[in-house]
Amino acid sequence: MANQVFVLSLSNEGVDFGPETEQKEILQNVRTIISTTKYSVPLDRGFGVDATFLDQPMAVAQASISSEILRAVKQYEPRVTITGISFDGDPDGRLLPKVEVVINETE
Repeated sequence: MANQVFVLSLSNEGVDFGPETEQKEILQNVRTIISTTKYSVPLDRGFGVDATFLDQPMAVAQASISSEILRAVKQYEPRVTITGISFDGDPDGRLLPKVEVVINETE
């Protein structure tokens, strides 16, 4: 079984238009999916995570964003399996998801 890797929604990493490995490409794709607000991509309004959980109680927001992350990653990056989602906060009150994934074996 492949190693589990954590992907953070906000990262200091820029976009790598030519990732060296397929693993780096996949992890970058997951980061892009969980960092993009649904309806913000002009030619694919369904891409990303729905942000209607904003201003909800913390438990409701965590449940909503977890569901959205599972849906979006399954749809847009089927080469990974999510094994866990946890949350960190920041001083500005933002909820920052940390997604644990396993890259699926390819044939």
